[in-house]
Amino acid sequence: MKIGVLLSGCGVYDGAEIQEAVLTLLAIEEIGAEAICISLDEDQYHVINHLTGDELPERRNMMIEAARIARGKVVEISQVTPGELDALVIPGGFGSAKNFSKWAFSGPEGEIHPKIKLLLVNLVNIGKPIAALCVSPIIVAKALEGSIIHPKLTIGSDKEDSPYDISAFSNGLESAGAITEMKTVREIFVDQENLIITAPCYMMNASILDVRKNIRTAIEALRDIL
Repeated sequence: MKIGVLLSGCGVYDGAEIQEAVLTLLAIEEIGAEAICISLDEDQYHVINHLTGDELPERRNMMIEAARIARGKVVEISQVTPGELDALVIPGGFGSAKNFSKWAFSGPEGEIHPKIKLLLVNLVNIGKPIAALCVSPIIVAKALEGSIIHPKLTIGSDKEDSPYDISAFSNGLESAGAITEMKTVREIFVDQENLIITAPCYMMNASILDVRKNIRTAIEALRDIL
């Protein structure tokens, strides 16, 4: 079983959330599957100093940064065909909202990167399941926006503490055509009809153990769908 892991760089504020990415790779290994790390061979939107939160005057390539997480084993997205994957996982991190889409700057009106959209739409069209973690349900919603498919997604719960405005994100997903449901970090949401799994992870105030369990549950659900 081969499961793609789509990485938008390396670092929560400008790329893929590292802990979520690594815990995804661990969970994939634990279910006996093989992870195929995938990225874009393009510069990320910007580079953030993760100590201070300040923008740095430099440029970094998403694929080169993703290779830090993948230990050098990362495939450029244009070299991936949906038929060779059994499923896809998209860890969170601001890269989903800055590099894979423009949601961070334009909200639900922000465009999705065409290569990301093509991969996700093709996977859905051939019935391959997708798991989107943390903020990455925005990518699924944007990929399917305007189609006859209305994915059922969660991005967290407004009933528990979160560093983000969960209601605003949920409203944004719905404006893009998705159907949303509130879920805590102890829960996942499975869209059985469209084979899409979403898990809140660090969209909520959570410990690394909480996130580890949330991701493991999502990956097990992905396995059970296959």
